[in-house]
This record gives sequence, structure tokens and C-alpha cells, in this order.
Amino acid sequence: MPRRTPRIALDGVRTSRRLFGFLKTASVCVLIAGLLSPLTQTAAAAGATASDDYCGGQCSDILPPGENGNATLAQILLNQAFGTQPAHAEDQLGPYANLATGYPGLTDATINTFFNDASFGVPSDQVASTEKPAGRGDVTIVRDKKTGVPHITGTTRYGTEFGAGYAAAEDRLWLMDVFRHVGRGRLTSFAGGAPANQGLEQQFYRNAPYTEADLQAQIDSAVAKNGARGRQALADVNAYLAGVNAYIDASDSGRYFPGEYVLTGHKDSITNAGTIEHFKVTDLVALASVIGSLFGSGGGGEVSNALSLMAAQAKYGVEEGTRVWESFRERNDPEAVLTVHDGESFPYGARPADAQGEALPDAGSVTQEPLVHDRTGSAGSAAAKSMSGSAARTALSSARRGMSNALVVSGKYTASGHPIAVFGPQTGYFAPQLLMLQEIQGPGISARGASFAGLSMYVELGRGQDYSWSATTSGQDIIDTYAVELCQDDYHYLYHGTCTAMDKVEQKNAWKPTVADGTAAGSYTMRAWRTKYGPVEYRATVGGKKVAYTTLRSSYLHEADSIIGFQMLNDPDYIKGPQDFRNAAQHINYTFNWFYADSQHTAYHNSGDNPVRASGVDAEFPVWAQQAYEWRNWDPASNTADYTPAAAHPHSVDQDYYVSWNNKQAKDYTTASWGDGSVHRGNLLDDRVKKLVAAGGVTRAKLVKAMADAAVADLRAEDVLPKLLKVIDSSPVTDSTAAAAVSRLQAWVTAGAKRTETSAGSRTYANADAIRILDAWWPLLVRAEFEPGLGSDLYSAFTASLPIDEVPSAGHGPTGSHAGSSFQYGWWSYVDKDIRAVLGEPVQGGPARQYCGGGSLTACRDILISTLKQAAGLTAAQVYPGDDQCSAGDQWCADSIAQRTLGGIKHGRIGWQNRPTFQQVVEYTSHR
Repeated sequence: MPRRTPRIALDGVRTSRRLFGFLKTASVCVLIAGLLSPLTQTAAAAGATASDDYCGGQCSDILPPGENGNATLAQILLNQAFGTQPAHAEDQLGPYANLATGYPGLTDATINTFFNDASFGVPSDQVASTEKPAGRGDVTIVRDKKTGVPHITGTTRYGTEFGAGYAAAEDRLWLMDVFRHVGRGRLTSFAGGAPANQGLEQQFYRNAPYTEADLQAQIDSAVAKNGARGRQALADVNAYLAGVNAYIDASDSGRYFPGEYVLTGHKDSITNAGTIEHFKVTDLVALASVIGSLFGSGGGGEVSNALSLMAAQAKYGVEEGTRVWESFRERNDPEAVLTVHDGESFPYGARPADAQGEALPDAGSVTQEPLVHDRTGSAGSAAAKSMSGSAARTALSSARRGMSNALVVSGKYTASGHPIAVFGPQTGYFAPQLLMLQEIQGPGISARGASFAGLSMYVELGRGQDYSWSATTSGQDIIDTYAVELCQDDYHYLYHGTCTAMDKVEQKNAWKPTVADGTAAGSYTMRAWRTKYGPVEYRATVGGKKVAYTTLRSSYLHEADSIIGFQMLNDPDYIKGPQDFRNAAQHINYTFNWFYADSQHTAYHNSGDNPVRASGVDAEFPVWAQQAYEWRNWDPASNTADYTPAAAHPHSVDQDYYVSWNNKQAKDYTTASWGDGSVHRGNLLDDRVKKLVAAGGVTRAKLVKAMADAAVADLRAEDVLPKLLKVIDSSPVTDSTAAAAVSRLQAWVTAGAKRTETSAGSRTYANADAIRILDAWWPLLVRAEFEPGLGSDLYSAFTASLPIDEVPSAGHGPTGSHAGSSFQYGWWSYVDKDIRAVLGEPVQGGPARQYCGGGSLTACRDILISTLKQAAGLTAAQVYPGDDQCSAGDQWCADSIAQRTLGGIKHGRIGWQNRPTFQQVVEYTSHR
């Protein structure tokens, strides 16, 4: 009997809330007969031939929930009614989830209990099916029995890419369609007007308000400036799209297309009337703009920075206020964990000695530029307007979705003498997943791994014949804010002394209720005003002059450029070692940390088009839109400029080990987001890997265990709580409530400070009371520690730049709730440094002032005990108030990870882990 899956309330894109009502009226028998599945594929007589594979069976990967992200209408209805799952829709979810409790006993021999074998090819006894897409003779798609991953083998380059497109559509067609509409700001018209859909399209349209001509120009530019590789990339894209569109035609005529097209009103379940639009080249640019904005565009937040600096200066005066602001900004903290830790300096984004061109707003003058206009119907609801506000805050914050981690150890410290890597991107949890697995073998391409759906003409993160690569988000600042002086009216500005009209770009959306989304009919217009310095984000006055604040990022109008770097990474004739890897990574214009391992070497390179700023410009704050403060050799027509050379980007080869969890890359290299201080989640990796390297004899299992142990650790409890308890224990604790709380917290620290179940499947945490107490205590103690000294205005300004906490159950911050990724953004470094200062311990880069108790140990202790008692008195229901997925007081559920529904298939929740979504474990045994 198929397993029943717990129902998950929809989040993100809504597609199926009214399905049960639909079940009552639909002719289910007819639907199942006509739509249950595509034509059965033929079982292969022999397995695919493994191309040159030098991993010796020691490459593994995992990507939950499953490879199959498409479902027919009948499969969706069965899932909604009975919890049944289409084949391979969630068969990687269980192994992934089980590592959280299974890692303590892990050995090299049991790694693939929790991961997939990522060897090239499919053994003959493991072949589930083969197909010749569209009857082509130059490409074969083989799928394996265990996971259903497509293994695409072509005899021609065109056929290979055609097969990649066909396989992508087989596994992710609906998701690809959703995100091409998100990238164009047209999601509500396509999928329904749910407030979440409104927020999603607004978030991305604000950052990339492109016209169709803009999208095409980006393709033309990327091809023109990259010679033969550019022309090959365009040919690959066209072949890939031909494969996607061939599947659309086949599934349409065969009536096995994704059922969401029926539920959203694009297809008729009985007559098959309606159209699934073919994909075109510009769709892929729209898709790329979404992914780049989510994971690879560091920077922004200059206006918020200006407001918090002004608040600090208003309280303390200019000199002291600036010193206080800089101590909270931590732009180059000497205690920060580093990826390149050999002492080499890579200066970027440093504070200039004499800042030039700053354009700080007049107090109280800043207003956010409205994006949404002419609301009608449900677009005018309170929920819709609230979602618009949330989307704007997310789009304009410098706290980008970082996520992703990497642990890489040199062969000098491993048992085998070969490097070992455990790494992957932390891209959130979705159903279907944003990424998809594939293997591609053809002329000039040999790779297996993950790619974003709709951009899978190449493997973007994975392995080649004798090397693997992965990435984490880096977040260095490639976005600047300019103050353009207005002239004539609010929609003209001075450009090099000439009054110039802004460019108005609009997207009008309307929706009506569907089976998938019952949101009442409504409409609105998104309107962006663009200047040569980028889109307008705020209005203000500076020195009494009316200005518009615009944001300009180096990847704006260049969403397609990175395709060349990925093409290189897939090319076995190009990648022969670390230097080739670095060259390929440098061709990727998004802000990422790239990691590499083969049988002999490890390497690291930071990518991104880092603009060369004018002398004296401080990238932290808005500057005047004047020629003297523009990027060096900036051309507004193409948005190109001088960029820092590859040698200036943090990089390294064969360092003893590398760790990254979106922490600071190297000495003197400043990232845009706040919080790179003495306590960062990167420390959870660094502490563990450093111990492994010191002991030597590192194995794949040991490195996986280090990652998995960090994945269930509470950063606050491991790195800050012991110091808080040291303050409290500086005198005997006489209050019984406080003493009991201290005892529980200390026992938790002694046990390892983990958020883990008492036993697998218990759904109850060990040390549950201590976890509840700390979750309740942290926000109370942070406010009590800092707000009296900072004052309410400055405290609020700083929390706008950096949230105080990001626990797994948090419903605030950049990642939301039930998202897995935790402890990236928070005040743990501030608390750590301040408490150490109060204790009289040495602090490098310490706070400008002492805040806890005004620097008095006794007064600080009183604050901690008072807030601890308050926290201990809060019930689980108060600390975990419940939401649309969990009842109040259910601690495990509050932390749990939900696969956020982007289609009609739902999956059950899994226990919390703070780890990559797609993850590789690799150790190569030989090299070409």
C-alpha cells in the first residue's frame, strides 16, 4: 500500500488549495484513465557505458525530495487524497533526513545509505528504462532504478543538448514554467493571485525590471564577446530548447503533461483544449535572473546603512557615532573565521581614509519607491499589501540568502593521501526542488551533478571525469546605490549635467480564481522607473535637494554571462587541474565561492564582477550620481566597467583545508551583509575540520560526520552560551528558578549543544527544556543587553540591518520558517564580544562601548539572570506559538523542514538539519 504523506500547507507558489473540492466534482475515473502516466519507457537490455570515471566508486550525492518533479493531474489528485507519491518524487528525502540521527555510526561503507552512488553510467542490472527522445538516433536517456536520474548520452553535441532539454522538461516542466514567469514579473497572471505569488513576482521584478528587448540583448552580448565558446553556448541553448519543446508537444498530444496546467486553467482535462507555450531563449535569461538574484548578487542595503549611521551619529556625535557604527558593521573583523586562512590579504570594500561623494539623506526624508499601482479586487487586501512590504524588504536588504557550505581537506591530511570534499549549495527545500540531478555525456561534455531547472544545458555543481566542484554564496558587494539629483519633476534626473527622462517600465497583471488558487479576481500594475544608474528604489532629499536613490549591480543586464564558465566546467578537455578550474570560475559573474577537488589537488576561487570604484568611494553608503564617483570606465549603455582582476579575488590552491558557510572569504575582503564577526556559523565547520586535520587520517566518513554534527548544532549554545553562563556563575545563583534554568542549560552544553531527537523518529528533542529556554532567552537578553546603551532608535536601526536571531523555528529574517538554513544572521558575535569585554577577557576588534550592564560585571549578571528567569517562565506554547503547519508548543515541528510546494505534489516534514540541499561527497583515486 502506498505510504500516506502528511499534508503540508502550501507556502510560496500556491497551486492546489482547492483540490479536495475539485475531487468531489471531477470525474476521477476518466482523469486517471487518460492522465495517469506517460507511455511506458522501454527497459534497457544493457547499462549505459560509464565514460572515463576516476572516482573509483567514491563519489556520492543527494538531492531531496526526488528527481521526478512532474506529476499528471491524476497523480496530483491521488497525492492530495491519499498521500501517494509518483515514482521517484521523494525517494531521496528519507535517506537525506536520516543522516541527522544516523551520522554518529557512519563509516565509508555506509555513506551510500544516506547518499546516492554518483559514479558515471548505470550498471546493466540497475537500468529502469531507456528512451530515444523524439525518436532521435543521436541521444539516449537512461534512467536508473534507485532514483530515476537521467543519464544522457549523445553522439553529437546537438543531440546531447536536445536530450538534456527533453529530460529537464520530463522532470521539471511546471517548475520551469513558473520561474520563467517569475523572472518576467508575470507569476500572478499565470499561477494565480495568492498573496505569496504577488510577493514573489514583486521581489524579483524590483531587482530586474527587464523588457523582452533587454533579455534578448543579454543573449546577444554574451555570445558576441565570447567568440567560439559564445557561439557554442548559443547552439547548446537552442538544442536544449528544442528538446524542451519536443517534450511539451509529446506530453500535450499524449496527455501526460503536468497536471498543474489543468488546475490553473491553462488546459482542459476533458477536451485537452489550451496551450502550453514553447520555451524560447529569453525565457532562460529570465530564469537566470531569478537564480542570480536569489543566490549570487551580493550587496545593496546602502540606504539602510546610511540610516543606521545617522542614528548612531545623532546619539553620540559624528566621530563617536561613526566609531560605534563601524564596531557593529564588522566589515573587517580580525576574529572572523576565514576561508583562506593562511594570512594572505585580498583588499576589497575597505573603509576609505577620506570618503568622497557620500550622499546621506536628510533626516526623515527617505521614502521607498512604490512598485505596485492601480490595485483592484483582491490585490487591495491587507494580506496582499503586507506581502508587498515583505517582498520589498527582502529585495532591498543586503542580507542576501547566503546558505551553502563546503568542507575540503588536502590529501596531506587524509588516510588515503587523496583530497576529500563534502560540499553543496543550500538552496532551500521545495517540491519540486529548484535543482535537478543529471549526467551528461557527449562531445565536449562529461559531467554529473545538479543544475537549476530550465538552465540544465550544463551541470552547474557536480563532478567531471576526475574532478568535482561546488559553490557557496559569497556576498561581496557588487551593488551600489547612487543619489540621482532630480530636475524638472520627479521623473527626470541630471545625468552628466543634462536633465534626462527616466525610463518607465510596467507589467500589468490580472488573475481570477482557479481550482489551484481560489484567490478572488484582482489586478495591479508593477511600475519601475529606470535610470542609467539602475532602477529607482527610494526617494529622499540630500542637503535639501530632491533625489532618487537607485541601485546598480554589476550583473544587471548580464544575467546570461555566466554560461561560459559553466560550459568550461563541463568540458573535460578544458579542466585539467586547479588553474583551469580557477579560469572557469572567473568567467562566472555572480558572487560565489567555488571549491575544487581532484585526486591530487584542492582549490578555491571567489567569483563575481567586482567593480573598480572611484578613489575615496565608500561602498557602504549612497554616493552622488556624478562622473567622479562612477565605477571606473563605466559604460551605462552596456553596464560594463573595469572589474578587479582574478588575482585580486580570494583564491588558493592546496591549503591544508577549506571551510565555507557564507563566512568571510579572506583577510581584508569585505562582504556586503553584516555579521562577519567572532561567532559565525562558519565556526561550526572550522572548529571540527581543524581538529580532524590536526589528528590526520581524515576519511570520507569522518568529514561527513563533521558536517552532519555541525548541521544539528545550535551556534548560540555552542559558542556563546558558555560565556553567558560564566557571567552568571561569577557569583552563586541563589534564585531557584534561575538556578534550575542554569542547570538545564549547562547540561545541554555538556551534552554537545545539539538540537537532536531523543531517538530517531521520536519527534522530541533531547534537552528540550534547555532548548526552549535559550530560544526564549536570546531575544530578551539581546534587547536588555544592548537597547539601554544604544537607545531605542539606534537599536531598531541596527536590527534592521541584522536580525538578532535566526533559529530554525524563526518566522522572521531572510529565510522564513521551516527552511532548514539557520544561524546565518544574528547578534551572536555582538553578544560574544561584549560579554568577553565585561569579563575582562581579550577581544580583538571589540565593541566601541561596553553594553551589558554598562560594563559592570555585577550589573550585567543581574540583567542576564532577570531575563533568564523571564524566559524560563515562558511555556512551550508561548515560545513556539504554532503556524499553519504546527500546533502551538510542538518544538520539533516548529524546527522541522517543509518542502515548500511549488506544484501539486506534497511531501511530509523532516527533522531539522542545517546542511546543503544538494550535497556531494567525493574522493578521487586517480587522475588523467
